[in-house]
Amino acid sequence: MKKYRVGVVGALGAVGAEMLKTLEQRDFPVEKIVPLDTAENEGREIVFRGESVKVRTAREGAFKDLDVALFSAGEAASLKLSPVAAAEGCVVIDNSNAFRMDPNVPLVIPEVNPEDLRWHRNIIANPNCSTIQMLVALKPLHDCFRIKRIVVSTYQAVSGTGLAGIAELEGQIRAFAEKRPLEVSVYPHQIAFNALPHIDIFLENGYSREEMKMVNETRKMLHDDSIAVCPTAVRIPVMRCHSEAINIQTERHASAAEARQILEKAPGIKVMDDPSANLYPLAAELIGTDDVYVGRIREDISIENGLNMWVVADNLRKGAALNAVQIAETLVKMGLI
Repeated sequence: MKKYRVGVVGALGAVGAEMLKTLEQRDFPVEKIVPLDTAENEGREIVFRGESVKVRTAREGAFKDLDVALFSAGEAASLKLSPVAAAEGCVVIDNSNAFRMDPNVPLVIPEVNPEDLRWHRNIIANPNCSTIQMLVALKPLHDCFRIKRIVVSTYQAVSGTGLAGIAELEGQIRAFAEKRPLEVSVYPHQIAFNALPHIDIFLENGYSREEMKMVNETRKMLHDDSIAVCPTAVRIPVMRCHSEAINIQTERHASAAEARQILEKAPGIKVMDDPSANLYPLAAELIGTDDVYVGRIREDISIENGLNMWVVADNLRKGAALNAVQIAETLVKMGLI
């Protein structure tokens, strides 16, 4: 089997570390791993497959000997370095928002629209974490019943903000237990024991940028601008795993039993749906898992052709690192790299 020279940009961050772990766990055919980060981190070491590897600076010239690079360094770094890497012959799989809505860049979830990889020009965008788990769960139903409208409320873990978000929640919990004042710096309000209906900046239409990502990315990947999407994104005091309450309206009627049967057969999905036994997906129990978990599947009693469900996935795995690695695996399978 052919092996590939793989770079990970932002290797020392939460998502970068998860990308390295995922490459190793899934036995991606790596000939050489190159961890890349900021200049001040050059020379630090990561461990990959039992061996220490020194971190290099992500800059012009660093991508000439790479086949593929997974980017997790944020939007500004991606805007600066992704075109450089692409010009140096490296295929970029970018986890930031930098290129998601660029009409010349495919936005891909392998279970949803792998065919879009065929027209990549060395840059491929990884979707937003909340959009990924939603569409993995909805695509099989869309194929069978045609979704017209989606109403979704997300309950997103602090790891979606990175290591700083995790540290702030941990610090506030300790402060609360010790009866000290809670320090607020990462979020606009206290996150411990709270729920913030505020992720990313607010736009002129009253929605946050995080919410509009779900609208625009859904339409791009399903190739249908007529799908109505109404999102509300909420940050909650959970370390990992995003949860979503999803309501859909379809063109053709779908019973809860039919939807459950379809989802049970779909790739990347596990159905956990037995309320009588208190069985449904829980964020606290799914950390480190790769699938999208679906439960509470039931018909909407307020409209025709409506379904409700509860969807949970690890935002650092399927919502970021895993999806990026699966894109790389799909490129290899399709002979596109």
